[in-house]
Amino acid sequence: MNYDTLMDVLRNLALLGGEKIMEIYNADDFDVKVKSDESPVTAADEAADAIISAGLRAAFPDVALVTEEQADSHGQAVSTFLIVDPLDGTKEFIQRRGDFTVNIAYVENGVPTRGVVYAPAKNRLFYTLPDGQTVEEIGDQSVDVVGEQRPISVNTAPDNAALMVVASKSHRDQATDDYIGKYGVKDMTSAGSSMKFCLIAAGEADLYPRLGRTMEWDTAAADAVLRGAGGHVVRFDDHTPLQYGKDGFANPFFIAYAPGVELKPA
Repeated sequence: MNYDTLMDVLRNLALLGGEKIMEIYNADDFDVKVKSDESPVTAADEAADAIISAGLRAAFPDVALVTEEQADSHGQAVSTFLIVDPLDGTKEFIQRRGDFTVNIAYVENGVPTRGVVYAPAKNRLFYTLPDGQTVEEIGDQSVDVVGEQRPISVNTAPDNAALMVVASKSHRDQATDDYIGKYGVKDMTSAGSSMKFCLIAAGEADLYPRLGRTMEWDTAAADAVLRGAGGHVVRFDDHTPLQYGKDGFANPFFIAYAPGVELKPA
């Protein structure tokens, strides 16, 4: 894989997908449907997916593609592949809270090595460079012009008596609160979608435990962004690195964190 070409394509498609999402988001109204798993889907999910998947297939016809909105892609047995969540945080999108992201990742041998996370309503764009390091692009994002790329990194020396913890806006439960209670917490912030990983990558948070159902397309791009900034994503049960290409693409519970955080047992 040519990583320069890969990241040019991933960045541009994320921006194009985000542009279409915001066009629908800013409309007076939009339809909301319910999928077979009872999760919501909007015209924005489907329109962004059409743009991104068509672009990826044209640029990388020989690389397997898994995308949330195409059920026929979910039965593949792959370890190296492109994976897309065209609109992560659909509930936040529907409620017009702005905490939604476009997510595209490249997974190699079960590890997400390159990725882009774009929060169009927040004007925040995170991605890995061709060398795997993570940056946040500053300013008004454009397909035609790459803005200032600010290198970001995790908080390398978090105070374990006073951690900044990030939790989900839509999926908070008692089990999560009980686990967070095992740590010394300075403050908590909530965020929707894959932005939780990006806050850790940017040094704005230290710990994100997820004790709930997620799929690989929910996490792969943000996992790559966090890894490229020096962070880790591990299984909740045994603290081994989260792997991708699992049967059905479902994730176990996991913990995303900055190095230096002393993980507590499950």
